[in-house]
Order: sequence, then C-alpha cells, then structure tokens
Amino acid sequence: MRRRTVTAGSLEEILEATASAPAAEQPPAPAARTAAPQEHGLRTEFEFELPRGYVDEAGTVHRQGAMRLATARDELRPQIDLRVKENPAYLSVVLLSQVITRLGTITDVHAGIVERMYATDVAFLQDFYRRVNSEGHTRAAVTCPHCEGSFEVDLSGGRLGES
Repeated sequence: MRRRTVTAGSLEEILEATASAPAAEQPPAPAARTAAPQEHGLRTEFEFELPRGYVDEAGTVHRQGAMRLATARDELRPQIDLRVKENPAYLSVVLLSQVITRLGTITDVHAGIVERMYATDVAFLQDFYRRVNSEGHTRAAVTCPHCEGSFEVDLSGGRLGES
C-alpha cells in the first residue's frame, strides 16, 4: 500500500490528487460520502438580554447579545492565561469573553469589555453560560410568590412580565 502526503489545500486539489491513483488502490466510496451533509439541528448560539446593559465609551447601552456553545478549548485556554493564574476569579471574565459573539453592535467582545460590565450582568452571563453549556437550554423553572403556581421562563431575552 502506498502512502500519500496531502497538504492543506482546497478540496479540488485533494480530489485531483486522489483521482490520479489507479482504481485498484482506491476503496469504493460509501454512498454516505456523496450525499449532502445532514442538518443536525443542534443549536449552537443563544440570544440573551442583559438586565442592565454594557455602557461603552460613547455612552451607548448594549443589552442584546449572543453567546455560542463553549468548546473544550474555550474551557482549557483560560487555565494558561497569566491573569487567571494571578487571580483565579478572572477565569469567568476570560471564559465569557471567548463565548460571547455579539453584544449590541459590538462583535469583538474581549476581556476588557467583560471587566467593565456591571456585576449583575456578569452574574447573569455566568448563569446563562452554565444553563446553555450544562443543560442545553435557557429555560428556568420558577414559582409565583403570590399564587405559588409553577411555570417556566426563558432567560434568553424579553423583559420581566412580557410574554
């Protein structure tokens, strides 16, 4: 059996390199490879609305945002960050800055932005992160303090009292 070295190139280059091999060397292509990739329906990004909102240098308040699912790399990267090594509490700041994809009109969310958020918003985002990455949804079970009726609310957006 002959080995081939394939460099990172376009799909067309890889197909051309393998097409020139004799037909006896190539295994028959499975039918699944020729079919288009299936849409798996996994939700990877979740919208949210901050309780207070991030105020940028121009005084604009940003409340709506989006957070993506965390990867193993997202969880491991803060462990080698010097800021986290000096202050373990900084871990959540670094982690949130990696998974927040948008905050209002800001698309480059970095640790400096998360640092300047109100504590209530950071606490909200930490809980939101836990729900999205551990439980896979943004719903929370609540009980009415007046009638003691139980129901679910979606933490991803909307003002309290709105349906």
